[in-house]
Amino acid sequence: MKKRLLGIVSACLLAGAVQAEAPVEVKGSAPERYTVVSGDTLWGIAGRYLNDPWRWPEVWEANRQVSNPHLIYPGDILLLCTIKGRAVVAVDQGGGCAELAERMGTLAATGGSQKITGSGNDFKLHPQARSQPLSLAIPAIPLGEIQRFLNDSRVVQKSDLDRAPYVLSGTDSRLILGAGDKLYVRNRNKLLEQDGSYGVYRGGYRYVDPDTNEVLGYEAEDIGAGKIVALAGEVGTFEVSRTTQEVRIEDKLLPNESQRVSSVFYPSNPEGVKPGKVLRIFNSIGSGAQYSVVVLNRGDIDGVRQGHTFALYKKGTTVRDRVTNEYIKLPAERSGLAMVFRTFPRVSYALVLRTTTTVKVGDEVRPPISGD
Repeated sequence: MKKRLLGIVSACLLAGAVQAEAPVEVKGSAPERYTVVSGDTLWGIAGRYLNDPWRWPEVWEANRQVSNPHLIYPGDILLLCTIKGRAVVAVDQGGGCAELAERMGTLAATGGSQKITGSGNDFKLHPQARSQPLSLAIPAIPLGEIQRFLNDSRVVQKSDLDRAPYVLSGTDSRLILGAGDKLYVRNRNKLLEQDGSYGVYRGGYRYVDPDTNEVLGYEAEDIGAGKIVALAGEVGTFEVSRTTQEVRIEDKLLPNESQRVSSVFYPSNPEGVKPGKVLRIFNSIGSGAQYSVVVLNRGDIDGVRQGHTFALYKKGTTVRDRVTNEYIKLPAERSGLAMVFRTFPRVSYALVLRTTTTVKVGDEVRPPISGD
């Protein structure tokens, strides 16, 4: 029997989160206990418990006994409990739902899959911090599908490209260079530092908002990376350590980003974010499917954050009404879900997690609505 229960929003889990108006629907097939295994993703686990996985924060009880209370690691045993009429999922500390109830500051756990009986309220907790490397935590989404987009690709403004240092020449006047080569770069705006690590980029795809015609940014295509080994006035010597293709004269140098995407973000509903559109589908001429990486015309300034999940809508077609001979535009149809994994000021990257039909450039994205 499906449990339609209000979940618990952990205040420390999602700053500024607002409890959803509609009750969270826990699947009738949701496991009472589940052991996390290597290869799991948070999205996959959330889908085991909820019909709407993006509402995971509303049932997850953060584990305050560990250094990173919102992370889940292989070997963790997850409990599904009903505490004071609320569905809660949490890591088992060894005492089951009774201990979880006390941990949450309640007096009893009733109903659901486990109940307190006997001396279940007599637990005495002795919290001990458990510390595990962040890299061992399960990711929110399949990292293998997005690995090259985490740090290498990026979206920048034209002014960033215009001001950036650029490749001036090879050390032996060659025009095309690769890994292991040294080259000279022009440091006209004094942005380079001795021994600094930099990525090599080439200005690429221009993102234009389909509704306002504003230029939202430029895709900086990853060419390679390296290190400044010498600086003399406006000229620096750059040693190339990695390339994805040949480095060319006029390619730009930008600081390497330290951003890493991991399970520190959770599936969540982008409440208050205006509907947007798909601007681009990577590795495609205009269509995509599950695990395609798409670019959305909503970013940081629009309130988009890592973990925000959007519903995808296929554009409605136009048909002729044979009775009136008018042309009528049909409504958009929901076609899938995508989760944002990286944001920029005006755009964001998202991974398509579900799809019932082909995703295309121009498709609409909206905050998902339960039961829609």
